[in-house]
Amino acid sequence: MTAPDSESLRLLVLVGELGSIGAAASELRVSQPAASKRLTSLERRLGLELVERTRQGCTLTPAGVVVTDWARQVLAHVDGLMNGVRALRAQQQSRLRVAASMTIAEYLAPGWISELRRAFPESHLELDVTNSATVVEAIRHGRADLGFVETPIAPEGVSVRHVTRDRMVLVVPPDHPWARLRRPLDPTELAATPLIVRERGSGTRETLYRALADLGADPVAPLLELHSTTAVRNSVVAGAGPSVLSILAVGTDLAERRVTEVDVDGIDLRRPLRAVWRSGLQLTGPAAALLATAMRTRDGRPAR
Repeated sequence: MTAPDSESLRLLVLVGELGSIGAAASELRVSQPAASKRLTSLERRLGLELVERTRQGCTLTPAGVVVTDWARQVLAHVDGLMNGVRALRAQQQSRLRVAASMTIAEYLAPGWISELRRAFPESHLELDVTNSATVVEAIRHGRADLGFVETPIAPEGVSVRHVTRDRMVLVVPPDHPWARLRRPLDPTELAATPLIVRERGSGTRETLYRALADLGADPVAPLLELHSTTAVRNSVVAGAGPSVLSILAVGTDLAERRVTEVDVDGIDLRRPLRAVWRSGLQLTGPAAALLATAMRTRDGRPAR
């Protein structure tokens, strides 16, 4: 004997309450023949006569009364389950877990999130600020719904969408010898000089090292290795040494002459900024809206 489905149980309860298969069928928005067939199938499945049919209508048999009482209890639990599932889905749809690499999180994400809050004021957003490698791992293992990375090569095993482009620049303190160069710096000299860099797994560091490798230059050990873009930028401003950073991070410092940009001969320090999410999933709700906002980015700000 197999367990009856919830719709058959709901039909039985309505027949008992309304005293008519036709009335129960109308309540469930099915035809009377279909309801009668389903009720007969239920009786055969349980091996019990549940309804006594007469010209005046239907009444429950003694067995039908007992089964109907049990059916109400089952349906109450089923309804409770579905209400709970709907509430859980609504909660999850309003909750957005985002992981973003440092540069994006510090200089682009605040504007994106501000726009998202206007469109989804009830949404709850969690932002994990980390490096690009950790962002991709968070997406792969379901710890984030949407991620943003700044690696030169698109990561594998996730869905990827190009968002915008970024440009990295070599910056030094104003009193550094490179600040007075009248010619572009040779990339081999850049590679041979200890720099202030981000930690391994950072998109900023990976972009620089890959660009040097493409020119046959092997960078020496760093001068300092720091775990945030802001810390690297502050170290350069304080005079600790040179670094290669996103123009987003040092644009204001360049304009106010707290640091100096140094041209490097023949090196390409442009990089794509990408969104990533679980492979095979389609973004909806706040996640889709945040991606759409990010893809309108121009010059570090969402385009109107």
